[in-house]
Amino acid sequence: MERMALNSDYLFRLELDVAAPQVIGAGPIGDRRIGVITGGRFLGPGLAGKVLPGGADWLLTASDGGTRLDVRLVLQAADGQVIGLTYQGIRHAPPEIAARIAAGEEVEPGSYYMRVAMRFETGPGPHEWLNRVLAVAVGHRFPKGPVYDVYAVL
Repeated sequence: MERMALNSDYLFRLELDVAAPQVIGAGPIGDRRIGVITGGRFLGPGLAGKVLPGGADWLLTASDGGTRLDVRLVLQAADGQVIGLTYQGIRHAPPEIAARIAAGEEVEPGSYYMRVAMRFETGPGPHEWLNRVLAVAVGHRFPKGPVYDVYAVL
């Protein structure tokens, strides 16, 4: 059977502002930290707005050095429509890069792996179509917070 194509369409760039993490520490399945989202913005063709404060990233770093991202946040489009965004993903870096990220240092984009899968939830309105979209994103962690380029999977 011929392979089916995986196509995508650029949605927006998402920039998150994150407070210093709340550290739970080592537990039975890894090292847990919670990054509280204090705000941010998103901008793309046809979709822009701000990130409302109060979301969080429940990060779990496993013994293999990989960090699992589990994020829930709320977007508010420029037209006022509120959109829930949930995403899960993986960040993995060589040990020296991971240590620099954990210390809050800026590292070169592309020096590690950071990918997520996103789902949206909103009510009736001009962005209701997002309820039927699975998105993927490529991310980079800056000291202030992560930045993602988000693509709808077509």
